[in-house]
Amino acid sequence: MTMDASKHIQLSARNYFLLRSVIFSVSLLAQPLCAEEANPSLMTEKANQRLRLDERLSLDDYSVTPPVKLNDAIHEYNAKREKAAIKPLQIDIGKALNAVDHAGDTSQLASTISGQTTQSLTIADVRTKALKNNLTIKVAQIDPLISGAEVREEQAKFDNIIFAYAKYGEIDSPKMSGDTVEFKSDNASLDGQQVKLSTVEQDKRSLSLEAGIRIPLRTGGSVTLSSPLENKSSRGRFDSDEYRSAMRFSMSQPLLRNAGVKVNEASIRIAEYSQQAVQLKTRLQSIRVIAIVDKAYWALYEAWGQLDVRRQQFEYANQNLSMVKHRVREGLSAAVEINRAEIGVADRMDALIVAETNLKLAQRQLRFYMNEMAEDTIQTGTLVPATQPSLLKYDFNRNKLLDDALSGRVELLEQEIQLAADLTKIDYLENQTLPLFSLDYQYGALSNTNSNFGQNYRNVLNGDFNDWSIGLKFEMPMTNEARKAQLDYAVQQRNQRLATKSLQILTVKKEIYDALDYVDQNWQRILAARQQVLIAGLNYEAELKQFNEGLRTMTEVLETLTRLGEAQAKEVRAIADYQVALIDTAYATGTLLGYSKLDFN
Repeated sequence: MTMDASKHIQLSARNYFLLRSVIFSVSLLAQPLCAEEANPSLMTEKANQRLRLDERLSLDDYSVTPPVKLNDAIHEYNAKREKAAIKPLQIDIGKALNAVDHAGDTSQLASTISGQTTQSLTIADVRTKALKNNLTIKVAQIDPLISGAEVREEQAKFDNIIFAYAKYGEIDSPKMSGDTVEFKSDNASLDGQQVKLSTVEQDKRSLSLEAGIRIPLRTGGSVTLSSPLENKSSRGRFDSDEYRSAMRFSMSQPLLRNAGVKVNEASIRIAEYSQQAVQLKTRLQSIRVIAIVDKAYWALYEAWGQLDVRRQQFEYANQNLSMVKHRVREGLSAAVEINRAEIGVADRMDALIVAETNLKLAQRQLRFYMNEMAEDTIQTGTLVPATQPSLLKYDFNRNKLLDDALSGRVELLEQEIQLAADLTKIDYLENQTLPLFSLDYQYGALSNTNSNFGQNYRNVLNGDFNDWSIGLKFEMPMTNEARKAQLDYAVQQRNQRLATKSLQILTVKKEIYDALDYVDQNWQRILAARQQVLIAGLNYEAELKQFNEGLRTMTEVLETLTRLGEAQAKEVRAIADYQVALIDTAYATGTLLGYSKLDFN
């Protein structure tokens, strides 16, 4: 051996022991953050419990005090400011469906909504249709089937294999001169004699059969049981017809690389983790779609409310126009007031047209999520929300809400499953850096040669004839860089996932706090908007009274009417935003509001 080769072998040995130290250090750094990641059974049970969890969020469970009804909250709000009770805004959807019918002044307004058939929908109906018809969910539902097939594929790698081989051949060989040989014999007349061996012309036929079973072991080895059968016959000067059989047993077992149940079942566990992650993703997709549908439902509710407000504004403007015309005819007001009143009617007609268009868009958006965009339903059906908004004030226990979100949020649990899969993969790749060192053993019980097939197996197991062998095999790359790189890649990938999980935890906390702040904000907006509606209504009545007394112009009256309409629109918007804030709170916890019992299967 040369000096360079000897030096290279020594360096390789040093690299091997250095690699083992690095692997041990990496394994310490790659330990999971919690005991659940190190225990696959606990991780699997946690995922199954999350999949069985009722997705409905009960807001009462997180409220420190009993929820306060809106009217009670308004009385409390008014008491603090020593004001009178507020008459709440009533959204009259039925009235909004009816066409505005005022002679002469409104003939130009062709309402495209009036005359259509209506369909009353609760939020539970919308959710059911979305889960049944939404194309996004239908696409996501295929993923668990694919992951289930991958798990079955991995589990099938330990299936027993039944095999059989058959081979038949014929050789019709001519006479052929062979080698010169020398006899070594205990017969003095033959000992030391040299002869020449020649293959004579002959016809040889052979038939080989073998059947058996190969059993892959979860320890990484394999066991094979087989029974070969051989028949050889020749035709010529020395005819022969011989049968031989055997019972063979062989076993091969790795001792380092690919050795052990944990290593060989790693791919199955990773596939099962992937299946659980896919199921959680599908559940998350369903929750996301339901949250979007809920928001679209309350957007439709807001569109109806805005339409009702704009119709009321349009009616008041027409009433003012009729009143002004009557006063001008009686000489109580100047003729210019008619022009001012007509301008007010035109402005509100424009707002009403925009509100009707927004209602159409909101309906179409909701139909899109429910996958009901057929041609016969776009123009003929009008969706009317039947579920009333939840106008209850909750004082949430933020710490409890956050703790449940961190333990039940689907994205975080999916991340934990991925971390458990990464740890399993690291263990497997660490084993792959070891040398290949395996033990092979083979034993065969042989029969003697028989000229009769029927008696061939009678003396297989009598122990007269047998063969056996045992061997060791060693194999290792000189640098092992490929497997070391794979291990390093898996470790860095897991470190990246750990950082991502930390970022997700911060994101969940931010989403919870933001959602709760929006809930409080929008509740205060509802209270403030109702105060504004009351004041604007009183101001409008006062301005209208002063107009009748000749102290105000119609322009000033219309300005107060506009402020009344804007205050009513703000209240509608605040109510819808409050419902959306509750939805965001539920979604931030990984669940959804408990309007109905849902079956995600």
